Amino acid sequence: MAHAAPASGPRTPSARTRTPDVFSERTHRIASWATASALGLVYGYWVAANNRSGGPITGWNILLGFVSALVFAALWTGIHALAPQMRRELHALLWASFAGCAMGFLYGQTDASVLRSAGMGLAIGAATFAVLFFRYYTHEDAAGHRIR
Repeated sequence: MAHAAPASGPRTPSARTRTPDVFSERTHRIASWATASALGLVYGYWVAANNRSGGPITGWNILLGFVSALVFAALWTGIHALAPQMRRELHALLWASFAGCAMGFLYGQTDASVLRSAGMGLAIGAATFAVLFFRYYTHEDAAGHRIR
């Protein structure tokens, strides 16, 4: 079966441009806050559920869940604003330390030992660092500018 050969010649600049952004800056800002809030609530619920270990829901358990959700959302928002301005190594390290600490605290609520919780946090942090460093390394030029 024959296929048409690609046309050779100069490419037009419009062929390499990005697709237009159909959402406004306000919509992106709302989506950023909504993402942080939703992830914070999921994380807070997960912490509270791990902490009570299937027992009754208490006021302290609810307070732990909401405080965990608030801290998670605040850290997520701060890192989300700060990390893209850093070099790829620090960018990946910041997200990896956040993921490792979040997972270590979450795992620590299951009455596991401190060493096991720290080990789980380190393992998740190391895996996150490897994946994100590879992603940022392949999506930046030598000067550290993002390739879009």
